[in-house]
Amino acid sequence: MGPEEKATTVFNDTFIRPKQFYLSGFSNIPHAKYFYVFLCFVYIMTVIGNGLLLSVIYLVKTLHTPKYMIVFNLALTDLCGSTALIPKLLDTFLFDRRYIVYEACLSYMFFVLFFGSVQSWTLVTMSYDRFIAICFPLRYHSIVTKPAIAAMLLFAWFFLLSVIAFMVGLIDRLSFCRSLVVESFFCDHAPVYHLACNVTSLNYMISIVAIIIILCVPLVLIALTYVCISIALSRIASGEKKRVKALKTCTSHLILVAISLLPIVSNNIAALTSYIHPNARIINSSLTHTLPALLNPIIYSLQTEQVLKSIRKLCKRSRISTTPTKR
Repeated sequence: MGPEEKATTVFNDTFIRPKQFYLSGFSNIPHAKYFYVFLCFVYIMTVIGNGLLLSVIYLVKTLHTPKYMIVFNLALTDLCGSTALIPKLLDTFLFDRRYIVYEACLSYMFFVLFFGSVQSWTLVTMSYDRFIAICFPLRYHSIVTKPAIAAMLLFAWFFLLSVIAFMVGLIDRLSFCRSLVVESFFCDHAPVYHLACNVTSLNYMISIVAIIIILCVPLVLIALTYVCISIALSRIASGEKKRVKALKTCTSHLILVAISLLPIVSNNIAALTSYIHPNARIINSSLTHTLPALLNPIIYSLQTEQVLKSIRKLCKRSRISTTPTKR
């Protein structure tokens, strides 16, 4: 029995809900399992890196600042996003369990897209932090406060939760009477709704709105903050050293934005405007969903002197506590 012939639930003459979807993964690529083994390694390192970062921020009181609240949020969403995606992906393709129950498919889609969107808006919050720090340094501590950052992050979580829930919920109104083969490595939104045999114009419109909210608006806001930062730095009269020091604090964030958002934006634009081969989409999407979560602790946080000092302090403290005292 092929993927298209799996049992379905017929609610009436026109509405058909499948019991399962079939995740195709790569097509006609030899040794594709090595790629999934690589993703397994990425996931292990992601858990170690982000787990370490979360522990350090939680345990070291000097890091309980608005800036590190944002870093903590990014590490948490990276960890949750990777956990939502990779273990199921490995179970699907390494152990060849490619059929996924309809409800599980929608849950899978929701959590992967939700944590990815929160990551995107966390990068916006980081750029806001840098913007205030460089453009309004004397007012930084009065503007960027813990309650203000907590409110921004909570608003992002609840707003994006409602957007993604609405987008995924609209899948439930579709009827699937043709192929049930999802040409992706997970239950991605576009590959799933494209399988429907009734009108999908509303799903298409919502996917465009979601791309604008989750990717385009954050990119525009980040670009605007850096235009303002560039103007502010050009007006610094005290010379090159202060400019270089200020730019150093932004470099890690810009690298992270480039790694996290630009490939996803290009992939979605290509998917909406032209045909993109499923294999190319899978490689691009899987790497852009997984590598930023791995690189975040290295690029943004573990290179920061304050975090490295805190790690050394914790190591020294644990060494002292485990050393037996002489009587």
